[in-house]
Amino acid sequence: MSIAEQYELVSIEEYLRAEQTSSVRHEYIGGVLYAMSGGRNVHNLVATNTTASLWSRLRGSPCKAYNSDTKIRIRHSDHTRFYYPDVSVVCTPNHPNDLYQDQPALIVEVLSESTRRVDMGEKAEAYLTIPSLEVYLMIEPELPLVIVHRRQENGFQREVIKGKDSILALPEIGVELPLEEIYDGVEL
Repeated sequence: MSIAEQYELVSIEEYLRAEQTSSVRHEYIGGVLYAMSGGRNVHNLVATNTTASLWSRLRGSPCKAYNSDTKIRIRHSDHTRFYYPDVSVVCTPNHPNDLYQDQPALIVEVLSESTRRVDMGEKAEAYLTIPSLEVYLMIEPELPLVIVHRRQENGFQREVIKGKDSILALPEIGVELPLEEIYDGVEL
């Protein structure tokens, strides 16, 4: 029996309404809710550093950096998903009163043992279907290494940036991020 058969499916409207007052955040996949757990301090530090570095470099640009409180909606022909990435950059924002963003240009997930399989598997597959997405980053929290999926004419190309002295070039949003800033305060 599938999860969808075991539980009553939740409508998008019910999910969005409940999520506004819930003390626990949930990701939404086709009517099924998945509670999210909190991250370790190193995970939160890397995510905060990444958000802050992007935010400071994007000032004055139409693109804005958002933290992990921002939901991203992904619509497929047969279902809708809502995820809370660790960081996102949106250059064409939804209305300010909306509860989610539809058109991220960049999404970041900081990997952890509990989320690695999902972040590198089903989330990566879902994120890479977003028409506006230019770059998907997966950041290792305890090792200076970033896995980059960058949109090319024939799909997404994977590359790896490693070393604390490396620079992560993101011409898609007009910035460069030193890995040294992403890992500021992290014992490597």
